[in-house]
Amino acid sequence: MEKIIYVVGMGPGDAKGMTKEAEAVLKDCDVIVGYVTYAELLKPYFPEKEYVTTGMRQEIERCRLCFDLAAKGKRVAIVCSGDAGTYGMAAPMYELLPEYESKEGYEGIDLKVISGVTAANSGAAVLGAALNHDYCIISLSDLLTPWEVIEKRLRAAALGDFAMAIYNPSSHKRKDYLKRAIDVLLSAGASLELACGYVRNIGREGMEKKVMTLRELREEEVDMFTTVFIGNSQSFLQDGMLITKRGYVI
Repeated sequence: MEKIIYVVGMGPGDAKGMTKEAEAVLKDCDVIVGYVTYAELLKPYFPEKEYVTTGMRQEIERCRLCFDLAAKGKRVAIVCSGDAGTYGMAAPMYELLPEYESKEGYEGIDLKVISGVTAANSGAAVLGAALNHDYCIISLSDLLTPWEVIEKRLRAAALGDFAMAIYNPSSHKRKDYLKRAIDVLLSAGASLELACGYVRNIGREGMEKKVMTLRELREEEVDMFTTVFIGNSQSFLQDGMLITKRGYVI
């Protein structure tokens, strides 16, 4: 019997933001494994499924549950918000796979990653064309990445004049991290007048968007449900939207 664990990027959580492939896989599976919040978002669309959930910072436990369920013959999907390969569960699932390939009863388990729409892309669309040229995604969470490394990446992005999508810009314990990140960008030569914006609760109830300059963004308070967009030197604000030029002569 074929044993495949699907690693599914579910987009922002609303069915409209989910790919057809992701929807088909979730309809076909027996068990959906995921973070509690993601399971609650999916239950209205897939109420008949069995859900297995864990809390925050229990990602590896979730991955191991998937292998155990697949070994019992269950059709398993582990879900991630956005895209499974962008700060998602695809990498840890592959990192664990060799361990289970050699365990009795787990032989033949394979993985298939189902891509989804990450917040950088869905949020950029809400703002118009925020990332329409070369861009990078940087997370400000230092749970798994030292702040020194994050700082180095921010500085490199500013020096390269990349447009940026900033994930995890703030939390209860990291309230000043966005301000700190902007100060790093400024120290690397970024202009206070860069066009910026953010979107909160992308694709979900209560979605909010706002555009501003980097100077104004530095004074904004955002939360972990917010994705921040910082333009490059060619970005501009137009009628409440954030536009990054592609380079065409207009």
